[in-house]
Amino acid sequence: MSFREKILTWTQLDPWRQAARQAGRRLVVTNGCFDILHVGHVTYLETARGYGDLLLVGVNGDRSVRELKGPDRPLNSESDRAAVLAALESVDAVCVFAEKRAVNFLRQAQPDIYVKGGDYTLDTLDQNERQAVESAGGRIVILPFVPGKSTTGLLEKMAAQ
Repeated sequence: MSFREKILTWTQLDPWRQAARQAGRRLVVTNGCFDILHVGHVTYLETARGYGDLLLVGVNGDRSVRELKGPDRPLNSESDRAAVLAALESVDAVCVFAEKRAVNFLRQAQPDIYVKGGDYTLDTLDQNERQAVESAGGRIVILPFVPGKSTTGLLEKMAAQ
């Protein structure tokens, strides 16, 4: 399968999810900006994939990345970020969502497992996202943070040179 075929539009997400459910496949979902892919990201994604049969990655759209990270971000467009993620072996599908928070994306995806990085706890996770997952019967897993590996850290290092 071409990586391009792994990128789902918003209208393709529901039928894709229903097909996975009918096949009895356990869906793991995560989301983020993924502006500059680094070893922290790929470690996190590979670990997340191990919690189920399929890994769906929600990618914040360009406007929402600016809201979250500032006017100079993202460095890579949403379509480029989705394509790079889709090319990873551990990722089964990618879907770009427009909102700053993943609540609507999570309601649509209905994950069996929702994975977040260790910079979150159940208490600091957006409670609307938590409710969207738990009300659909999903559970939340917090993975350990990969120390010293972040896009912000990479950008700071590049700016200092």
